[in-house]
Amino acid sequence: MTKLSKSKLLSFLNCPKSLWLDVNRRELKHDSAASEAKLKVGHTIGEISQRIYDPKQVGTVFDPKTVGYAETCARTAATLSRRKPVFEAGFATEDAWSFADVMLPIKKGGKAAWRMVEVKSSGKVKDYHRNDAAIQAYLARQTGVPLMSIAVAHVDTQWVYPGRENYAGLLREVDLTEEAFGRTEDVEGWIDDAKKLLKRRKPPGISTGRHCTDPWECGFHDFCASQEPQAEYPVAWLPKVQTKALREFLARPDTTDLRQVPDDLLNDTQLRVKKHTVANTVFFDRKGAKTALSRYSLPLYFLDFETIAFAIPIWKGTRPYQQIPFQFSLHRMAQDGSLTHKSFLDLSGNDPSKSLADALIANCGKKGAIFAYNAGFEAARINDLAKQFPSMRAGLLAIVERIVDLHPIAVNHYYHPSQSGSWSIKRVLPAIAPKLDYGALEGVQDGAMAMEAYLEAIAPETSKARKAEIERQLLRYCKLDTAALVEIWRRFK
Repeated sequence: MTKLSKSKLLSFLNCPKSLWLDVNRRELKHDSAASEAKLKVGHTIGEISQRIYDPKQVGTVFDPKTVGYAETCARTAATLSRRKPVFEAGFATEDAWSFADVMLPIKKGGKAAWRMVEVKSSGKVKDYHRNDAAIQAYLARQTGVPLMSIAVAHVDTQWVYPGRENYAGLLREVDLTEEAFGRTEDVEGWIDDAKKLLKRRKPPGISTGRHCTDPWECGFHDFCASQEPQAEYPVAWLPKVQTKALREFLARPDTTDLRQVPDDLLNDTQLRVKKHTVANTVFFDRKGAKTALSRYSLPLYFLDFETIAFAIPIWKGTRPYQQIPFQFSLHRMAQDGSLTHKSFLDLSGNDPSKSLADALIANCGKKGAIFAYNAGFEAARINDLAKQFPSMRAGLLAIVERIVDLHPIAVNHYYHPSQSGSWSIKRVLPAIAPKLDYGALEGVQDGAMAMEAYLEAIAPETSKARKAEIERQLLRYCKLDTAALVEIWRRFK
């Protein structure tokens, strides 16, 4: 009989089918690059937490992947007797096991006891973290540990890094002792139900849905989806499903195709997606699009940022998960309609913020609309720069005042069935200008890949030749983003 890890129990609570597959058909699992990246972030924050909770480095750090879970659990009891901090302590019962991120010795009523801290990379405590804490507390107490409190420590996104490897304050604790200790029967029920599930010869019949991506991305999603009837026009293409009536209708197991959805449940945009997708026709309100752009005269600018967000800041004065632009592309259309292009890219590994702000002010001129796509993102980044550099505040805020968002103009006036209900620039561009193809780019082809490329480029071990190639890829990719804006503007104008 499979002994249940904490992660397997959490998987069971989110989707019993994923647990059954994980135990019986693990070869079908495929973790995305995004999932792998999150695991890396979690591991790094775990390492930082060891420095925060054990600054004198007198504690013990177990490595279950190397030692094995059984050996780690066996060694934990003896290690706890030393009354020093322990990281990745193992606790096992007959049916389940887990590793605790942080165990800290305390005294309660003059008696030796322990405080547990579960460290999370998110910016807040999530619902499944509460289940996590309940499981951890249950297993530790079942093995006889005098556990007196348990907390979840999440990243404080408002904390500002003071520099010099000082990460005190990075984590904010939320005490869950009373809640976690009060859920013993819940945990025992979860374990019993999971054991019964694993005795089944076949997985439960659970359809794909929101649970496949929330609160995490399931590695079995592609397999599960492949086993379901494939709708010709999936209801997942409906944008921004917000009304209760529509959500309930789409939640029905037999609702799979756009043609099944009653028109009276849809707003104008959703109805447009349904109508033109099914009919395979293009919607283009030429007059409306042209009117929306007619107020903006030449010269015009087209702007796009690439950013990096570190869970653990590496530059003084920055916050966890703060979106920091390291690159921009800027096309300028002159009075005669001619185009010029400027770019900025800093791969030095130093904070690029001030240099980028200087270059932005220098290249955006004094007048002319500055088009962006989902422009609130660019505006927010420039506002951040204005707060960070008061001497440039006026110039940066003047740029913000000129920003115009092309995204709502596209949503209101254009739809091609190939967009599959999405107005992302990577969906709109192939419909409007098929020759501008992100897929033809070598290396970097989207924002996530740009982040990964940036991290590789600034890593000390990256060779000069590889760094130069990454630079070329990033410049080509970001330039295509603003070239796309130009083509969308031209089509709409």
